Amino acid sequence: MMVKTLLRKSVKLTLLEARIAIVANILLFGLKLWAGTVVGSIALIADAWHTLSDSVSSIVVLFGVKVAQKPADHEHPYGHGRAELIATLAIGVMLVVVAWSFLRESWLRLQGGESVVFGALAITVTAISVVVKEGLAQFAFRANKKVTSNILRADAWHHRSDAISSAALLVGMFLSFCFWWMDGVLGFLVALMIGYAAFEIIRDSIHQFLGRAVNPATREKIRDICKEYGVKSESIHHFHKHEYGDHMELTFHLRLPNNMTVETAHEIVKDIEQRIRDELDMETTVHVEPLVR
Repeated sequence: MMVKTLLRKSVKLTLLEARIAIVANILLFGLKLWAGTVVGSIALIADAWHTLSDSVSSIVVLFGVKVAQKPADHEHPYGHGRAELIATLAIGVMLVVVAWSFLRESWLRLQGGESVVFGALAITVTAISVVVKEGLAQFAFRANKKVTSNILRADAWHHRSDAISSAALLVGMFLSFCFWWMDGVLGFLVALMIGYAAFEIIRDSIHQFLGRAVNPATREKIRDICKEYGVKSESIHHFHKHEYGDHMELTFHLRLPNNMTVETAHEIVKDIEQRIRDELDMETTVHVEPLVR
């Protein structure tokens, strides 16, 4: 019951974060675009479109979570939970595109010896963007700590990447009066940070797609449950876990006495599977083997 409550809380927090992010990003986009047009800053106009791309990522979050909550059907017997992983991967790819864009733009500016002169309006709008985007990132990171959601973590890093890039742009606005190349160098550093965040997000999502081993704590909990039914620890082996978002499928092998009836073995396995379902929220399939003496 506690696990299911946490899952409902996870969905609620993720959807709330995505909706707030969409509204905030659209408002920031309009503000940056207006300020960039007024002061004639190409950098600020480009940053505005970068912010708008974050709204796309939040829409991906909404889509991923909504699809992941759909129940199992004939074509998808294990549910649609991996839609969240697909959405997380999409955000990771978006971050890669953003990082590459920053690298390319920074290189072109350094090659061309291009400098930027910013006014008070551009500085104020950029400062507002830093505060808002970091606020969204903090909200997503804290929500992720409460419910542990990969897609929340991915979106949090996307918000932070925009906050960092805006902060770098803000620093560049002040230092550009002394160093013409500062804007390009800061762009490179921001691109590397965003690229690293994208790498971690994509790597973790791929690990889940490929399948991860059952962690030691879960194995020990399963062994403790089985021991209550007279099963020795060494008789439990061959663990495999399959993740479909919030839906988990677990299989393992269990050795039972050779002279035990099929009916008794069935009752023991049924009780063990129910305990694991209630306490670990995993659908379990147990393969019974004879206990070799």
